[in-house]
Amino acid sequence: MVVVAQTFGTPLIGRAGELTRLTDVLDRARNGTPRAVLVSGDAGVGKTRVLTEAAVHATRTGTTVLTGHCVDLGDVGLPYLPFTEILGMLAADERFASAFAAHPAVDRLLGTGTGVVTGTGTGTGTGTNDGTTDPGGRLRLFEGVAALLAAVADITPLLLVLEDLHWADQSSRDLLRFLLSRGLLQNTAPGAPAHRLAVFASYRADDLHRRHPLRPLLAELVRLPSVDRLELRPMADAEVARLVRALRAEVLSDTTVRRIVERAEGNAFYAEELLAALPGDVDPATPAMPSGLADVLLIRIEQLSDTAQQVLRTAAVAGRRVEHGLLHDALQLPQDTLESALREAVGRQLLVPGEDGTYSFRHALTREAVYADLLPGERVRLHGTFAKLLSGQARSAERAHHSRESHDLTDALTASLEAADHAQLLGAPAEELRHLEAVLELWSAVDPAARPRTAGPVTLTLRASAAAAHAGDAHRAVSLSRAALARAGSDADSELAARVRYTLAGNLMRVDSTKAAYTYSSEALAMIPAEPPSHTWVWAAATHVMAARYMGHDEDAQRVARQALSTAEELRLPDAQADLIISLVGLDGGNRRTTRGRERLRRARDLARHAGNVSVEMRALFNLAIGCYESGALDECLTWLSEGLERAGRSGLLSSPYALELRYLQSLILYTLGRWDECADAAAADAERLPPAGGFAVGPALYVALARGEQGAAERAQALLDGPFDWMASLVAGIVLTDAAALRGDAEGAVAAMRESLTALSDGSGGGRPDIGVRLAALALSAVADAAARLRPTGDEVAALRWAATASDLVEVARTTAAKGEDGTRQGPEGLAWLARAEAEWLRTRPRTDVTARELAVAAWERVVSAFDYGDPYELARSRRRLAEALLVADRREEAADQARAARDTADRLGAVPLREEVDALIRRGRLAGPPSAADRVAALTARESDVLRLLARGRTNRQIGEELFISGKTASVHVSNILAKLGAAGRTEAVAIAYREGLIEPEPTTSA
Repeated sequence: MVVVAQTFGTPLIGRAGELTRLTDVLDRARNGTPRAVLVSGDAGVGKTRVLTEAAVHATRTGTTVLTGHCVDLGDVGLPYLPFTEILGMLAADERFASAFAAHPAVDRLLGTGTGVVTGTGTGTGTGTNDGTTDPGGRLRLFEGVAALLAAVADITPLLLVLEDLHWADQSSRDLLRFLLSRGLLQNTAPGAPAHRLAVFASYRADDLHRRHPLRPLLAELVRLPSVDRLELRPMADAEVARLVRALRAEVLSDTTVRRIVERAEGNAFYAEELLAALPGDVDPATPAMPSGLADVLLIRIEQLSDTAQQVLRTAAVAGRRVEHGLLHDALQLPQDTLESALREAVGRQLLVPGEDGTYSFRHALTREAVYADLLPGERVRLHGTFAKLLSGQARSAERAHHSRESHDLTDALTASLEAADHAQLLGAPAEELRHLEAVLELWSAVDPAARPRTAGPVTLTLRASAAAAHAGDAHRAVSLSRAALARAGSDADSELAARVRYTLAGNLMRVDSTKAAYTYSSEALAMIPAEPPSHTWVWAAATHVMAARYMGHDEDAQRVARQALSTAEELRLPDAQADLIISLVGLDGGNRRTTRGRERLRRARDLARHAGNVSVEMRALFNLAIGCYESGALDECLTWLSEGLERAGRSGLLSSPYALELRYLQSLILYTLGRWDECADAAAADAERLPPAGGFAVGPALYVALARGEQGAAERAQALLDGPFDWMASLVAGIVLTDAAALRGDAEGAVAAMRESLTALSDGSGGGRPDIGVRLAALALSAVADAAARLRPTGDEVAALRWAATASDLVEVARTTAAKGEDGTRQGPEGLAWLARAEAEWLRTRPRTDVTARELAVAAWERVVSAFDYGDPYELARSRRRLAEALLVADRREEAADQARAARDTADRLGAVPLREEVDALIRRGRLAGPPSAADRVAALTARESDVLRLLARGRTNRQIGEELFISGKTASVHVSNILAKLGAAGRTEAVAIAYREGLIEPEPTTSA
């Protein structure tokens, strides 16, 4: 079976290079090297034509071609539509019957499945499946589709074409992400045959505004090694001229061709439409063509018969494509009259017939122009017609759209609720939320007697809140749960009232509003008795335990947690048990930094996984990871991070709160271990796909930028503070702003930034001083110590004493925080290392007038170096620089030189330009060594920088380097800056010259004629 788009009567012009790239991918895929290509370009630039030609090539070489289309239905999504279309075509082919039988999970997308397993929890801010699809069912669906396609590719080489991704619903985007990143394009096992598969997906580049939901997916996919990008740029004028002349049998004057070329601006579709709109007499003296493409399209349409125009107008209301039977029923025309009108529209290339009895507008812009030209009353009437025709069919999302547009609010509400149920069944929480919000919006406008009796506005709002939480929109979840509270009023029964309040409390904790969360969790717990035991009380208690702990009410939290855990065990609620165990780990002696504590967390993970509660499982994995980080077990931490992020990705929860925390921690580990290029590259990819509240997750990349001396790091950190308060964003900004002030020698600014951050973080947490206070105090102390050191030689004892007093205050902050942090326990290796640095910086504010004081300073910095040797090369290098300085003052020059060289080597390797300059200045002042050789300077190039350098030698721009290495142009620019700094070059040309001289790159081979 082969499904290919329409063919064309003219040769392909101006796209030979792009077509060659696609056919090469097809040939490689047929031989066992699967790949995907994302084809982008403006509307009408020729994406469909190039994909059609590639599909023809695939067909000729024995590849089965399947095409799926995304449809624009405004704010209404059709979950998995392009994949449903592809699977429907596969199901009709007997060759693949055994493959379908082996993978029954995909039957849900064909309307033959039996549904999915849903959670039975009662809904809680800690992550139960209250009214939402079990993420495991969604995962089984995704894995089933992947396995089916792999099986089909084993039977025949396969090309999947996905058109118009810019209209794809979120579930389709999630499934595409899964297919391309979870093994479909890679060997599943060593020695296993690769899938003979290629995937081509197109989208309109000019439709992707900054917040378009496709942008983050594209940023993620282009980083995959098996995914390529192909951008169709506007055609050259000469090529457009060739196209125009090829489209007309008659000879066109140069003036006419030139006018069309100028108007088309490199867009093939524009050129074709402008040419088609010419009158039969193509005399160049004819009036100017219409100024807009819509005008051109409508001129063509007005040349049709009245019946054909009526058919197009009706089809435009249906959407991009319409079934023949549905169109016939909507028009109520005699069959022969309809067929005649369709033949006329097809002959004019306005509609394209499909093999499945459908008609499609040849281009989406044609449909948009026709739809926009409808009279208001005509539009309402036709939408109403389609809504009635779709009644009773399993197409509730389409029906809801048509009912709303026809102002039939009663049916729109009913259909929207049916569409929400369908989206829930398919595991599409974003689409479920959209439909539920439509239901809530319509509720008050519909007569009470006509409203659904299965659910009320409070439970629907709670359900929408849960969908928002699962979709990663925490602030929307808060807003909806507040709306549920307002709707509940004083008439709600105690159980429902408690559910509303603890759901609101859980959502408030996700946005760091812990004081309000504690208030609502307390109200919830007071509204429902502990006896007899109930699910609602257990989850209310679990939520209250978290809120009380955040507020520092540990005794209350521990008492309630132990009682609730006993009840959860009695009621056999494993996910509630898991949630409470996690809370208790942080409340008693077996905290997450200990072996015993992590054993309990692993048990909690297993309980949550067994119950199918991914949110609680993610909480357990986060605590396992952060516990390892706090105890200095970074390798084990990375293992838990990988497991957590993989679980989040498989469950569609990459934007959920704990997943964002895991991504931040992973980035922080990369920064801490000195894997700065990886950290920066990951941040560049994540920046486009993170939700608005998730900007903190790329925070460690700001630490990298600051340490490398990049411009704008502080400004980017300050931008994190814009908008509603976010605890993690405030933490990241506090670190960057405090360190930035210290690096520029602004002691007052550093102290102010530290104090402002601690105030905000303490108020936001509702508990004691945050653990990060030790690090912030140490960073501020470095600036204060520098200020005191600068003043001492001037004889300004008053100012020096003032800074010494400030230093005493700051070191006390570090000491008290390290002794008893957020969870009431002493800090781990990282916190203790920062405490050691704070103590050493404090000593720098004291005069070093005798041998004893100097040796004390050396000993203090030796302790800092030893403390940071747990695995933080940058802070270790900064500490070595200070130790070298102290050794030099103590006249231990040889040891000082050793420490300075070690610090400089690390600064070189990391690209930490400011630190390297500081060390070089120390070496010069102390005459510790000569300047480094060129070989020393270039030895620190990373593998990625070496790749960039080779492309730099070929004259590539930053953008071209990014495209070839699958990184952003901005990341390429950072690498170029690092290369210039490491080579000591003033510009790109000089850097290349040094690289050739030092043998870092070889001259390109030349060929003789």
